[in-house]
Amino acid sequence: MVDSSKSGASSSRVLTIMKQAMAVNKKPFPWLKAFCAGVAAALPVMIGLLFGNFEYGLLAGMGGFTYLYVFNIPYALRAKKLLFVILGMCLVTILGTFAAPYPLAIALLMGLIGAVALFIFGALRIAGPSAIFFVLVFAMTTGMPAQPELAPLRAGFVFLGGTLSWFIAMFGWFFNPHGPEIGVIQRVYLELATFLDSVGTKHFNESRHRVMSILKEAEETLAAGYIPWRPTDLFNRLFVLKDHANQLFLYVLENFSESRAKIPLELGKTIRKMAHSLDQKTKRESFSEKILQPSEMDEKVAKLFTIVYDADAIMNEPTSKINQTIRISKPSLKSIFMGAFDKHSIVFITAIRFGVITIIAAIIAFHFGFVRSYWVPLSCVAVLSGSTIVATYHRAIQRGFGTILGILIASLILAMNPAGYIIAFFILLLTFITELFIVKNYGLAALFFTPNALLMAESTSQAKFSFAYFASARLIDVIIGISIGLIGVWLVGRQSASSRLPHLITKTIRSQAQFLFILFSDQGEGFIASESRELKKMHTNIINLITLYSTASGEIPVNQKVIDYYWPVIFSIENLGYLLENCSKIRKRPNLSDETHSQLLFIFETMANATLRKRSTSIKSVPEIADFPSIQSEIFSLQKSLLKEG
Repeated sequence: MVDSSKSGASSSRVLTIMKQAMAVNKKPFPWLKAFCAGVAAALPVMIGLLFGNFEYGLLAGMGGFTYLYVFNIPYALRAKKLLFVILGMCLVTILGTFAAPYPLAIALLMGLIGAVALFIFGALRIAGPSAIFFVLVFAMTTGMPAQPELAPLRAGFVFLGGTLSWFIAMFGWFFNPHGPEIGVIQRVYLELATFLDSVGTKHFNESRHRVMSILKEAEETLAAGYIPWRPTDLFNRLFVLKDHANQLFLYVLENFSESRAKIPLELGKTIRKMAHSLDQKTKRESFSEKILQPSEMDEKVAKLFTIVYDADAIMNEPTSKINQTIRISKPSLKSIFMGAFDKHSIVFITAIRFGVITIIAAIIAFHFGFVRSYWVPLSCVAVLSGSTIVATYHRAIQRGFGTILGILIASLILAMNPAGYIIAFFILLLTFITELFIVKNYGLAALFFTPNALLMAESTSQAKFSFAYFASARLIDVIIGISIGLIGVWLVGRQSASSRLPHLITKTIRSQAQFLFILFSDQGEGFIASESRELKKMHTNIINLITLYSTASGEIPVNQKVIDYYWPVIFSIENLGYLLENCSKIRKRPNLSDETHSQLLFIFETMANATLRKRSTSIKSVPEIADFPSIQSEIFSLQKSLLKEG
């Protein structure tokens, strides 16, 4: 007999997933980006028509997919990222041209391209559509007439289309070269203002975590935007402001974490005004005179006012008076990829799963002889692009509904036998609408992306089909592709993330113990803790852990008890990592005694061992760390988080 309660819970879960998949978020429409994306896709086609070669224009239009990888990141990083996207598009075009006559080679390469692209984007934590457009360009190239000798020519036109996208994406640099950096520093100070308002309230810890996250983002953004041979006064000022925000945050943590009294609201108001004044379009003026200080305040609050005065000075003093050496510390590509290339890394595991399932989907499609067989693995790839299993189910639902309607739209367009500038117009319009709605709901975007991709793909082929045949063939392809993707994820990915949490938490705690040891012991002359391999190891482990936890939270079925238990643990680990990393930037640190080190290492090893064996640990007294009480407090909090049984 079927348990009715389990059946009801299952039905409720299905309905919840359906509702979440159909939800439309409230993000604003990206009008400018959508228009630029449409131009990047359609302009190469129009240029091809002007020169009397529509096919070459479509090839260049495929390079226009490069613009879809544009996000609000520093222009220095954007330029490099898009260049490698262009080169990747050219490479898959060459591979697709050579592999076209060989179905098995197409299947293997499609899986390999998807897996490599997914791994690179995941390891580098690059926002964007990841592998899907590399796989799409490869697939579209394999659908063209098999002419291996045209590989360099096709890749050349894709390169030209990608280069056009590169110039469109970089155009804003002429007007606001540090726009992304200014934006992230503004958000840092706005979050700091909210954090100051939260002192003495129940929202303190939540706000603390948000500030910590945005400070990390700001550090990564500035590191990405730093050009050693071209430092600017504005960049230097932003860098100093970031460091000062960090100093302000740490001061509040050290002195007000246990406070039940609120601090003057004028501080938060002033910091908000300073944040808004960062916008270059706003006239900067000093806010120091407008800070209304209370008539009576203790020494700690007075010091806080002084730090805010200093921030105001940084924003308004000449750069020469606030000049400091810019030291950018970021991990090498080798250490990033080696950290992700691990059997317990969810990025590596997901990439392998992605590649294998895509290969299977492609082999099935070719084995059964579907027309345009690559639409089956493409639908599978779209589904697999979800970051978690829940997200994969969302993608399947969204892809299903959006694609079915999109195929009908594509069939109607193709039934009209469009040609020349009409096709270019549809490409512009459909790309524009796709980018407009992608921020709202993937299903809405698929509604317009599907006919766009089909229009470009079918226009490069010489085959002609009836409306009914074309629509039914594509619908069958999509249904089969989605089904393979869902079955594959269900079979190999159900509990792969949550089962790895204890191991990676243990590994991360031990790396924090190693880093703490070198921080507070004599490592000899010339040692720079902020550039040590122990810090890089801890940083990599924390990033992998956060990614793993996010993936585990989206598993089906989700073990909510385990997820709820590990959340405060990971929260404390992340906070402790942040405090240790900031401590490494301070030159004068105390050297702890051997006895104190022994106590601390014993505490960390006890926590690590208890986590690995899935046992509760006892709380031990944490020895004092002079000048760094917040680190001592966070170690104690981590012990408390591990006290409960998972």
